[in-house]
Amino acid sequence: MDLATLKEACSQYKKPTEFKPSYGTAGFRADASVLSSTVFRCGLLMAMRALKTGSVTGLVVTASHNPVEDNGVKLVEPTGYMLDQAWEVWANKLAAADDADDTCAVIQELFQAEDIPYGSGTVMLAHDTRPSADTLVKAAAAGVAAMGSLPIACGLLTTPQLHWMVRQCNARLKHKEKAYFEALATGYARLVSGTQALGEGLVVDCANGVGAAKLQVLADRLAPGMAAELRNTDGAEGRGLNESCGADFLQKERRLPAGFHDVPDGARCASLDGDADRLVYFRRHGSELELFDGDRIAVLAALLVMNILKMLPATEQQAPFTVGIVQTAYANGASTAYIKERLRAEVRLTPTGVKHLHAAAEEFDVGIYFEANGHGTVLFSAALVQRLHELGDESAPAKALLALVDMVNQAVGDALSGVLLVEAALRRKGWGLDQWAALYTDLPSRQLKVKVADRSVVATSHAETRVVSPAGLQLLIDDAVAAAPQGRAFVRPSGTEDVVRVYAEAASRAAADDLARAVARAVHATTAGVGPPP
Repeated sequence: MDLATLKEACSQYKKPTEFKPSYGTAGFRADASVLSSTVFRCGLLMAMRALKTGSVTGLVVTASHNPVEDNGVKLVEPTGYMLDQAWEVWANKLAAADDADDTCAVIQELFQAEDIPYGSGTVMLAHDTRPSADTLVKAAAAGVAAMGSLPIACGLLTTPQLHWMVRQCNARLKHKEKAYFEALATGYARLVSGTQALGEGLVVDCANGVGAAKLQVLADRLAPGMAAELRNTDGAEGRGLNESCGADFLQKERRLPAGFHDVPDGARCASLDGDADRLVYFRRHGSELELFDGDRIAVLAALLVMNILKMLPATEQQAPFTVGIVQTAYANGASTAYIKERLRAEVRLTPTGVKHLHAAAEEFDVGIYFEANGHGTVLFSAALVQRLHELGDESAPAKALLALVDMVNQAVGDALSGVLLVEAALRRKGWGLDQWAALYTDLPSRQLKVKVADRSVVATSHAETRVVSPAGLQLLIDDAVAAAPQGRAFVRPSGTEDVVRVYAEAASRAAADDLARAVARAVHATTAGVGPPP
């Protein structure tokens, strides 16, 4: 490592004096105008991660469902998963370094602490449709190159596509974008073989993001077997990105996305977010929206998998493979009850954040996780996949599960893969949205945000369902919950901004709204909330 050359490169990407970047659930996000130093340093970090692991790593420039003026960066492990949690500390240290000297000092500290060998690694880079992407991808590439490593420009991709490509590359399998489309499309075709196409087409809100062009490729490959009408597809220069549309907008606001007011009542619709790693389904009832969120997708996926597992030869069922559904406290209580009481499957509760759910899902032969916001996937253990291959052509259920293994992006939540998962599950069941909706009835819920001066004043335990500090807040929440019929509520600090998020559910919409407001007022009163109480 040439320290003088490295220091010169670092000096070209100075951190704005007042900017205090902080690693959130999946990376860094902020106004794009202040992010160049952070993205450059993430390039440094992922080059070092590649040297440490001896494998290819990845970096995606995206701010997911944030407004177009924001941008960010997501970091990809050789496995295709999110950045190893132990390295999040180093990401924060690098991003917070004041100048070139401090940045180089952190780099030297990291090399020593992690015993990183010197050499040249490879980092794959991608970006979404934001107009700031070009500048920030150049910053990432400069960071990789400053470490003497090779940046590979993969261009415009969804976040899940790059995760999949990194995973495949390190497994020495076909990993170009063409191979991604081939795996998903052929897996879907095999899984739905012999079933009837759904009676009506799917209408998709693409959030004016990168998923529009990519989903169109899949739809074209699968036509006429999967008819899809894509809307909110103007991703040019970030126009309309996540603006009154997208999975996060629907899940939070419970309102129809822009451009959907002429969709017929009851039509099957889906919504992606800006970088296509979240998915929700919905249908219109007049001006109202009925949401099929991540909880319902998880239940549908579990039904699909468990039904096929039951069809395996009797000898395979004597020592059944384990199936687990991983949820967070945001999961609707009705979905949790259905999984436990009707599916009789194990439910594992984790803190919010895909990194927590993904790790828990790996503990099962089939681990299913979808956050309520629609970010999730299905994981299959190596032991199960090996056994399915051993059964081979002699078992139609084994072939169906292997098709599912190919179709599902097991690196990370993937809205495109998720669309195929839902469509295949409905086709194999012969269901429309009515049957899916009838599985259980959601308890009404409400989410609010309370602005605070410092989100770190709120600490939680028990998978974020109990408040540890500030003192007295949990007692106020307990009192509010006790007063609400079938009440449940919790709070958690945001991972990306100085707000405390409030979740409440109860037997009626009015009761859920009242409970959410009561809890929000309690947060405001105990945390020096900014502005008037909710």
